[in-house]
Amino acid sequence: MGSVQNYDNYRKEYSDNLFWEKLKRVASKAGIELVYAALLLYYVLKSPGTPNKDRMKILGALGYLILPTDLIPDMIPMAGYADDLAALTWAIYSVAKNITPEIKIQAQDKLGDWFKDYDPKDLEGLF
Repeated sequence: MGSVQNYDNYRKEYSDNLFWEKLKRVASKAGIELVYAALLLYYVLKSPGTPNKDRMKILGALGYLILPTDLIPDMIPMAGYADDLAALTWAIYSVAKNITPEIKIQAQDKLGDWFKDYDPKDLEGLF
């Protein structure tokens, strides 16, 4: 999973509709960290100032998240989303310069749709 070339293969798996369907379906099982990471990347992807090379990295990571069959199947308890989180984390650190305070606020606001009682302070230092 670790090379950039591998993520290139997953870009074609991405679509906005599939992204939102996947997040809605797995949010509670996948956990707040994965959902927050995915949302950060989504909002960076949608930001007009994001360079194309960074968009390609994000599309690869989000495509990997959407892909129903990946390195560790999502249905495996505890470990099923570890590879997805690793892909998202790699992308976040690759495009970190594009994650503005406004994007963090957008992602945190959207988390409230799935995690009603979360405290935004719990996210500090995650990414």
